Amino acid sequence: MTTSPAPAHIEIDGVPAADPGALAAVLGGYGHFTAMQVREGRVKGLGLHLERLDRATRELFGAPLPGARVRELLGRAVGASGRRDASARVYVYEHGARPLVAVTVREAAPDGPAAPRRLTAVDYLRPAAHLKHLGGFGQRYHGDAARRAGFDEALLTTPAGEVAEGAVSNVAFWDGTSLVWPTAPHLTGVTMALLASRLPSLHRPVTVSELTSFRAAFVANSREIAPVTGIDAIAYPVDEALMGRVFAAYAAVPGEEIVSADGGGCAD
Repeated sequence: MTTSPAPAHIEIDGVPAADPGALAAVLGGYGHFTAMQVREGRVKGLGLHLERLDRATRELFGAPLPGARVRELLGRAVGASGRRDASARVYVYEHGARPLVAVTVREAAPDGPAAPRRLTAVDYLRPAAHLKHLGGFGQRYHGDAARRAGFDEALLTTPAGEVAEGAVSNVAFWDGTSLVWPTAPHLTGVTMALLASRLPSLHRPVTVSELTSFRAAFVANSREIAPVTGIDAIAYPVDEALMGRVFAAYAAVPGEEIVSADGGGCAD
């Protein structure tokens, strides 16, 4: 006769964890997530978030993550928080046959244009960069070092000098006709995907040596879209006309209800 091993005993500040098994999965640090802004129970690009979560769960854990389950858990957490506008994250961890899903709901990011950003290039790529995975020590390390040096964010590049992404964002360059999105290993952010589908865009390799040839640049993630005014010694003007088009394109994206049309999810 075989028996299942007892779960680990875990305490936090001297208090035993209520569910050691679930907490052990979270503390293991192996998983992935997606981050989004909720406005009046709606999320721009919610379908893309659900696809991201399902695809990464299949790749990492060999199991699907139905969108209906995510909608239900997300809606329940947003409703319980008492917020109709919020910053929400959905985390997925390996936990036996059924992945564990955790949802956090915090204060919403400010709407509207963000302050300009200055970046510094660093030789670093996230492992498995196509995944929005946990364990981002390297990007946090380089991001903090960039801020201590007087910059706002690190710009991740390959050893050959090809631009990949920001430490916590995607970066786009403006050549006067199209947005140019670098193709070195990176995460395809939801905000990036929404903008690239609505504005003239090219996806191609971008090298540090050619950054002086662009007219403008900006970074984008789930919290903000911000013009870039410099990368190391390279200065960019804030192209107000370009940023106006970018913000207008994003504003025009309709929010998708967390509560699905068939009743899945629970926003209240």
